[in-house]
Amino acid sequence: MHFRDLGRQYQNLKTDINKNISKVLSDANYINGSQVIELENQLAEYVGVKHCISCANGTDALLLALMAWNIGEGDAVFIPDFTFFATGEVVECVNAMPVFVDVDKQTFNMDAKSLEEQIIRINEEGKYSPKAVICVDLFGLPADYDSIKKITRKYNLLLLEDGAQGFGGQVGEQKACSFGDIGTTSFFPAKPLGCYGDGGAIFTNNDEWCDLLNSYKVHGKGSDKYNNIRIGMNSRLDTLQAAVLLVKLKAFRDIEIVNINRIAEKYNKSLHNKVSIPLVPKNYTSSYAQYTLTLNDKKQRDSLQRELKLKGIPSMIYYPRPLHSLKAFQGEGREFDYTKNFASNDICDQVLSIPIHPYLEQEEIYEVVHSIMEFF
Repeated sequence: MHFRDLGRQYQNLKTDINKNISKVLSDANYINGSQVIELENQLAEYVGVKHCISCANGTDALLLALMAWNIGEGDAVFIPDFTFFATGEVVECVNAMPVFVDVDKQTFNMDAKSLEEQIIRINEEGKYSPKAVICVDLFGLPADYDSIKKITRKYNLLLLEDGAQGFGGQVGEQKACSFGDIGTTSFFPAKPLGCYGDGGAIFTNNDEWCDLLNSYKVHGKGSDKYNNIRIGMNSRLDTLQAAVLLVKLKAFRDIEIVNINRIAEKYNKSLHNKVSIPLVPKNYTSSYAQYTLTLNDKKQRDSLQRELKLKGIPSMIYYPRPLHSLKAFQGEGREFDYTKNFASNDICDQVLSIPIHPYLEQEEIYEVVHSIMEFF
């Protein structure tokens, strides 16, 4: 059994994927081929925004957004304490200060109350200027944007939606990656929509930011790539990855979101009386980048993981440490006393993600469920 079976997905989409790859190889147009523009147009339409700017990976997507906003030294950017390292890493890359915000212990997404508390604290201390919030759609579930947006508007902050795991999620009819002033996603292979390498995309309705992003991602180009008008970077999605994603996007839109939610519902019905299952609030849709259980404590979580491993069932811990505890964020003048009562400290010892993907078979679902129920 695979945690996320990309081989089985390929077998289902093999004919179309091979056809698209062969065309790129025949045309020998590996950089900025027509498939890249076609993909950007389809992604923008799917998400429901004016512009999609593809790039080399999801981390670059976040970094490029901060560059377009001119975030830098002396600025504070508020990020969830429970997420992947890249969300905070990009803040450090532009020499801004990441400020950690607690998360809701049921949805794992940024807690609006904690966000406002940290904004007030930073304003009162006066060392940094609050500029932006990076809100993560963790495990496939969009964050509480109704509450978050009220706070960003109140304090005049920019909102960056990190939809690396959230692509395909919805609140009502509105799609993930459309909730922020800018939204980003990742096409890392194991993401809800993944390519066969690295890739990413940025979404916005702002024409000026779109122009800046397209410049920054190609060495700060102006009218052409040899007319460099600003310091940028090299962050392009190559044509082969775009060709693969065009096939995968169709399958994602037509069958995969439906399938993965059907599988999650089977888990929900079987496991809800035994263990804390993922909360998906009313009117929300998750794309289930992960299906994450919450155990009582680290001892119970680790015991369950060992039992599953003995039965040949893979599981993953996302994430074993809160961001504020990582060595990379330590340094002179940095005090994280305010995080000592964060729910993130406990969540890291309680979470365990079990196999889920759109091609998981009924027998495999039964095997996972039976093993967990047997454990309890």
